[in-house]
Parts: sequence; structure tokens; C-alpha cells
Amino acid sequence: MLKKFASDALGLSDIGIVIPKENFDKTEADDFVLHESGEVVYFLIKTKADEYCFTNKALIHVDGENAISKKRLLKRYDYQHSTITDVMLETAGTIDLDIEIKFTINNIPMSIDIHKKFDTEIKDLYKALHAISVEMKNNTQYFEIAQNSLTYAAESIGKVESNAVTPAQSFEQIARFANDWVLQSKKQYVKEDYREVFELYTNH
Repeated sequence: MLKKFASDALGLSDIGIVIPKENFDKTEADDFVLHESGEVVYFLIKTKADEYCFTNKALIHVDGENAISKKRLLKRYDYQHSTITDVMLETAGTIDLDIEIKFTINNIPMSIDIHKKFDTEIKDLYKALHAISVEMKNNTQYFEIAQNSLTYAAESIGKVESNAVTPAQSFEQIARFANDWVLQSKKQYVKEDYREVFELYTNH
């Protein structure tokens, strides 16, 4: 009992560990990975209360109220609908037992303490998340530019009169082009799968 109180007082009771690949299937988070559609787990961190599962398509957070309660809340953040920012890594000091990785996803701050013996794995995770955050930021800017270009083009077309087509035909052609343009731009700049980023920074 005294050991437990001391652990809680020192903030050591919820220090996470990195789960090895061969044990992914022994976690709760793995039950919610969409293996059937090609989703792959690259990093999985487990604390006494939570699990953080980083796949090529999403962050799956099995959120526990505390270490004692069996209640869990599943939160899934698909990368194609999410934004990752402010990725930071706090390394361990001389007497610290943990390192901390921090990031924000969809304006929700995440902070995960991991035992410092897993510093190599967490540095790899940091690099992967940082690379993803940069790519997400760039793609958001490119997508906005593509949308603005479409607006400028539509305004220019509207100023040009043509007797070759009726107003209805003209509207249909512009609408079809705009739809194709947006879908193509979204396909190019709204990314669903970051497999190649994780592969680049995952130790084999």
C-alpha cells in the first residue's frame, strides 16, 4: 500500500510502456484497428489507464478514467479528418524515469509519459508525428490555394459571354468542372494513409 501511495505521489503510477509488435493483439486498442481495410499498427503505448495506438490511418485512444476503473472510452482520430500540430518531446533528466511526448490533435492536447528505457522508440514516434504534422499543414495550404484558384476561374468565366451554349448548358459545364476539380484536389491534398511516413521512421 505504501509503495502505491509513493508511486502516486511521485507521478509514477501512469508511466507508459511501448508494446512490442508481437504483443499488439493482446491490447484493447488492437480490437478496434480496421485490419480488414488495410490498417496497420506502428506504435502502441500502454499506461495503467490508457492505450495510444498509432496506425497508418488514425490515432486510436482507449481512454480510461483511472487505473482501477474498468470503464474505457474509445476515441478515434482519423488523419484525413484531423490536424496534428505542436509536436514536442521532453527528454528525461538525470533522475527522471520518464520521457514525455506532447502534441495536439484537432485542438485537443495530448501528453503521454513513457518510461525512458523506450527513448529510441519514442524518438521515432516523435519524428513520424512531426513529419505528419508538417505534411498536413502544407496540404491544407495547397488545398486552400486550389479552392481559391477555382473561385478566381469561375469569376473570370462569368465575365465572358458566349453564344455557343445556353445558360443552362454553361452552368452544367461549370458545375461539372468545379466538382471534378474539388474532388481531384481533395484526393491529392487530403491524405488518408501515412503508411510511408511511419515506415520511414520505424525501427525494423
